[in-house]
Amino acid sequence: MNEKKEVGEKAVEYVKEGMVVGLGTGSTVFYTITKLGKLVQQGLSIKGIPTSKQTEKLAIEVGIPLVSFNEINQIDVAIDGADEVNRDLDLIKGGGGALLREKIIAKAAKTFIVVADSHKNVDKLGSFPLPVEVVPFGFEMTSKYIRELGGSPQLRQNNGIPFRTDNGNYIFDCSFSNITFPGDLERELNLIPGVVDNGLFIAMAKIIITLNKDKEIVIKKRSVG
Repeated sequence: MNEKKEVGEKAVEYVKEGMVVGLGTGSTVFYTITKLGKLVQQGLSIKGIPTSKQTEKLAIEVGIPLVSFNEINQIDVAIDGADEVNRDLDLIKGGGGALLREKIIAKAAKTFIVVADSHKNVDKLGSFPLPVEVVPFGFEMTSKYIRELGGSPQLRQNNGIPFRTDNGNYIFDCSFSNITFPGDLERELNLIPGVVDNGLFIAMAKIIITLNKDKEIVIKKRSVG
């Protein structure tokens, strides 16, 4: 059973005619985008906003028409993956390096849907190193401040040189021994000069599409209030 394909394609059911759709990045939402492309070829009319250059390329390949923010008033639904999902439906994202654009699009969406295979479900966030996007200038000092918050930042490398996001920034993958209060950590990290944003997505996901231990699709919804 391909769990990523199961949950990725299930999310397509939330996309309706005429919607503006935020298109996430990663191996699970790949199946969402591919399925949407087939529906577009069959006559579905939607417009997409990609979260990365990689996703933009895929969307063009499968025939999804793309728009920019200055052409729309809102995003109806955004669909994306996650590296970890806890019981409160909070997330760690950014393993693919697109966390900033993903967060901008998730925030702009009326409904943010996350597709996650069963291995992404955790009791507490933090086993997956938390990605933090930082500007290259003074990144050594930014690293020092992250350490003061209890993190162990490792500069993400690509063939021996610093990885660059689509925005031209660096990413620190930060091990935190215990993320007890993820909302507080998200805010504290973003107060550090040089930090652009981080991969904690707190109270943003409205729907999680995942699988239980019996490999059955489960839809989790955030309670309002």
